[in-house]
Amino acid sequence: MQVKDLAVRYGAKTILKQIQMSLAKGEVASIIGPNGAGKTTLLKSLASIIPAERGRIWIDGKDVRSYSANELAKKLGYVPQQAAFGYPLTVLETVLLGRKPYIQWNVTASDLHIAGEIMEQLQIAGMAQRYTDELSGGERQKVLIARALAQRPEVLLLDEPTSALYIRHQLEVLELVRQLARQQQVLVVLILHDLELAARYSDRVFLLQQGEIFASGRPEEVFTPAHMEQVYGVKVEIGQGSCGLKLTAMLPEKR
Repeated sequence: MQVKDLAVRYGAKTILKQIQMSLAKGEVASIIGPNGAGKTTLLKSLASIIPAERGRIWIDGKDVRSYSANELAKKLGYVPQQAAFGYPLTVLETVLLGRKPYIQWNVTASDLHIAGEIMEQLQIAGMAQRYTDELSGGERQKVLIARALAQRPEVLLLDEPTSALYIRHQLEVLELVRQLARQQQVLVVLILHDLELAARYSDRVFLLQQGEIFASGRPEEVFTPAHMEQVYGVKVEIGQGSCGLKLTAMLPEKR
């Protein structure tokens, strides 16, 4: 995925400006930044949900605007932070919605196999016949991720996929998406508020501030005391832990 000079406005307000990104298959990239920095707007722009005022986005060297909706659904999967399920379906029926771009007439044995395999990976196979309105917030989030994975996308966009999950499920989901990136060469782009998890699971990090990319690169290049103080307004002690960078925030700086 390539992004060049992306800009987004809401009315008279500029939300994103001069966004440049170059992302490769097999990578996990995190978008981080304080509230209001433009993270969700950027992810929705990458998903072609929010139109850009200026700039272009390419997937596999092809402008996303030239893909049909069905073609784009086979290329790109998007999971919002929160989503309304509408009329309650079972978990299996919801996951099978991800197969819609491939289904011509009826659900096939292959569709059922793919859905079943993904539900096993996310440990929700046991609730296949439960209705989505009976699930907890964390269980619903895993169902949404399963639905997106059922699309078999080349690019997977996740808006705070771990926000409703307790720590064990957070790690399970992030281990799974990293495994998808490595083994199936899926490009994963996700928004994370937990900076240590972003440092641990990301190949590349994009730090946003006021609608612009303040810093980007490998976690150790982005997570520096100077960057954290300038963008988040706190002093941060950064060390190397057994599972990645360890960040300890100190008292906020007076401004």
